[in-house]
Amino acid sequence: MNLPTSQSLASSVPALRKLGARVGKAGRLSLLAGATLVGLLLALGPFVGRTVPGPVRAPVLVVLVAAPIEKAAHHADFGAIEASEDARQLAGWVAATADNDGRPFILIDKKQARLYLFDASASLRESTAVLLGAALGDDTVPGIGTRPIADVRPEERTTPAGRFVGEQGLNAAGKDVVWVDYDAAVSMHRVVTTQPKERRLERLASPLIADKRISYGCINVPAAFFDAYIRPTFATQNAVIYVLPEQKSLQQVFGMPLAAAALGAMSMSFPAAGADATHLNRGNQSH
Repeated sequence: MNLPTSQSLASSVPALRKLGARVGKAGRLSLLAGATLVGLLLALGPFVGRTVPGPVRAPVLVVLVAAPIEKAAHHADFGAIEASEDARQLAGWVAATADNDGRPFILIDKKQARLYLFDASASLRESTAVLLGAALGDDTVPGIGTRPIADVRPEERTTPAGRFVGEQGLNAAGKDVVWVDYDAAVSMHRVVTTQPKERRLERLASPLIADKRISYGCINVPAAFFDAYIRPTFATQNAVIYVLPEQKSLQQVFGMPLAAAALGAMSMSFPAAGADATHLNRGNQSH
């Protein structure tokens, strides 16, 4: 049996250090144990292969220092709640890249008409069905936020996809809402029930996703859910709202494969808490 020489063992040190830079916390102990073993073998190197007595040199203690271990990536936790592959993929990307900037965040899965509320560490707090824009599409018509609701055509009633910084404010009727895209007059608010023929409460309870496409673009949330979760989340801070696309891909909207580049390109500044004071006189009503 041929034991490795000290020269061949020493040549493996750079590879071990490179490996140390890649392993996570789970491999820390294994790496240190392996480094200790290699150190002992290096110290015994002068004795390997000797068949006749000769000068004996004192063993030298060799200490290998592994490269700094990078912090393990966070993962989104949906708990026992079912979610689409797109929702899981986006939530995982948000958690791994810290795209939420340490703030709570919301995912709106338009294809499933579902809202997911996460805390800042990407753990799901709660989920609910929502009502969305009646028209399919991931973009808004330029200038639509300044037009009266009566002038918004059926094909223009979309809920835009993208990354938004939600902030608490008031609509023209003085009711509290969370602005998703202020310029496009898209907000998240309690379900509107002023038009009985629209049967919005029944639509929220319906198992059919098609029933949940009724609004002019706003995200209608069950009133109890809004008061228990949405309002407290935005009461003292802004949070990030991710609206998943239904026609475009996640890559087109969020640039997910290029995580580092996308994070820099999509970084947004957060308005200070309380900035909603400038939004008290929104011309359009919630819809």
